[in-house]
Amino acid sequence: MKFDFDAKYFNPEHTLECGQVFRFTPVDGGYAVYSADKACLVTSDGKKTVVESNDSDYFWHYFDLDRDYRQIVDKAKSYNVPLLSRSAEFCKGLRILNQNREEMIYSFIISQNNNIPRIKGIINRICEGLGENIQTERGGYFSFPSSAAIAKADVSFFKNAGAGYRDIYLAETSKRLAAEGIAHLENLNAASLKCELLKYKGIGPKVADCIALFGFGKTDSFPVDTWIEKVYKEDFKGELKDRQKISDFLLNEFKEYSGYVQQYLFYGKRLNL
Repeated sequence: MKFDFDAKYFNPEHTLECGQVFRFTPVDGGYAVYSADKACLVTSDGKKTVVESNDSDYFWHYFDLDRDYRQIVDKAKSYNVPLLSRSAEFCKGLRILNQNREEMIYSFIISQNNNIPRIKGIINRICEGLGENIQTERGGYFSFPSSAAIAKADVSFFKNAGAGYRDIYLAETSKRLAAEGIAHLENLNAASLKCELLKYKGIGPKVADCIALFGFGKTDSFPVDTWIEKVYKEDFKGELKDRQKISDFLLNEFKEYSGYVQQYLFYGKRLNL
């Protein structure tokens, strides 16, 4: 099954390479994308972006295709921040994904003080070691394992997967998620969700904001990392030093659009727009 979408507002490269997701692989003409136990192939000719999958409904939602990004792009430009305006225009095809929530908790614990190739490698090894081997007509892949499966692994498994000091975070958080689930996190507002996420082993403020935004769709979240600190100092002429205070300042500026603005600013700065 396949569907297509206007490439102007769905650019696979900008959507996948902007740091919000780690389970994808470049292939000829596009990307193989994996989420939970699902997979799809995404290609684009610059006019139409095509998604091929055995679960079209899942990936229609995953790529947030019911949302009108024209309005989001126009709103971003209306703030009259030069970098934001340039990035929103250049990256108008960047979409915030609706990713699997538990997968995002583990992925962003792994992401802290890490680089993207290494993050992807650790996640792949966890999937290969604990996930299900799924075969399709386009080939095989491993699912992201359930919390129950992850919780059965000992600390040495995560160490051997390359997680480093994060091994204990993954071991302890997986046991808690396997026991409690995440239903109690589902309907919280962004601020309450962040407070709850901070109670998990290995989740600090920036990781909590990333999980809230990329896993729970809380667009009134503003993760602050080295790139956003650079944006704040250079493009907003800010003088705050504390990342939480920087996040609070930017959140107050952009409110429910914060998540979209953060991605435009983050990716735009990385691309040197």
